[in-house]
Amino acid sequence: MLKDVVRTKTYQNVIYRNTFLFKDKVVLDVGAGTGILSLFCAKAGAKHVYAIECSHMADMAKEIVETNGFSNVITVIKGKVEEIELPVAQVDIIISEWMGYFLLFENMLNTVLYARDKWLVNDGIVLPDRASLFLTAIEDSEYKEEKIEFWNNVYGFDMSCIKKQAMMEPLVDTVDQNQIVTNCQLLKTMDISKMAPGDASFTAPFKLVAERDDYIHALVAYFDVSFTKCHKLQGFSTGPKSRSTHWKQTVLYLEDVLTICEGEALTGSMTVAQNKRNPRDVDIMVKYSLTGRRCLISRTQHYKMR
Repeated sequence: MLKDVVRTKTYQNVIYRNTFLFKDKVVLDVGAGTGILSLFCAKAGAKHVYAIECSHMADMAKEIVETNGFSNVITVIKGKVEEIELPVAQVDIIISEWMGYFLLFENMLNTVLYARDKWLVNDGIVLPDRASLFLTAIEDSEYKEEKIEFWNNVYGFDMSCIKKQAMMEPLVDTVDQNQIVTNCQLLKTMDISKMAPGDASFTAPFKLVAERDDYIHALVAYFDVSFTKCHKLQGFSTGPKSRSTHWKQTVLYLEDVLTICEGEALTGSMTVAQNKRNPRDVDIMVKYSLTGRRCLISRTQHYKMR
C-alpha cells in the first residue's frame, strides 16, 4: 500500500498543502496500518492524532511513531473502532483510507461512518469526503477466452460447470484504455460526511454509448475519491485512463459477446448490496439490454465479490 504512489502521495499532498485544516486539531485515523497518515497529520501541526488499528500492525505503528519522535502527538490504539474508547469525547477530523476493490469490497466505510457519528464534532471534516463509482464497457476477447471459455474443453473434458462460477466472480485487473468501447457513466456518488450506512447499497441506471464499432465482452467498474475541503479540489481516480493504483479496475464478464455499432447504447441498471452473511462481501446484479443493428439481447447477471 505504501508503494502505491498515487494513493499515498495524494493523501500527503492533501495534508501538507492544507495545513490550515490540521493546525491544532484533534485527528482520528481509522484503520491506521503503519501510521503513515497519522505521521503526515502530526507533521502538518495536528494537536493530537489517535491512530486506531485492529491488526498486529498496531504494534509496528507504535514503534514507527516512537522511532520518528511523534509519541507525544500520536497515540496508537489497538482494537476495533466499534469496541474501543477514545481518551477524548470528540475529534475535529477523521481521516481514513477505507476504500476497497470496486470501492466497496472489504471496505471500512461503515467503520468510518460509525466513528463519524460517535466522535466527530458538528462542523468536523471527513477525509476523503466524496467517492464516486463509474462504469464503462470493454472489448476483451483474449482474456475472456483464457479465463472463461477455457473451461469448455479442458484437455478434452467438459468442465463448463466451473465456467458458470468463474463468470460470477468479478476480476480485479488493469484494463488497457484502448479496450474501452463506450463512454464512462457515473453510477453513484457518496458524500461520506452526510451519508447513512445503508446508502452504500443502491440501484443505478446506466447508458453506455459505443464510440466505435466493436465487440463488448465485459463491463468495467472503477472509482474516484475527492477531498473537497481543501484550498483546491484534490483526489485521484482508479480508472483505466489514469495512473494505475493497487485497486486496479473491476471487470465483470458478460455471458454474451455483444456486437455494437458506433452510436448504439447498452442500457440497464446495476444493483449493489452488502452480502447478508458477510457484510464485507458485495453482491452485484446487472440488468442490460442492447437493441442494435447486429445484436438484440436482454439479460440479467449476478456477481459475487468474495
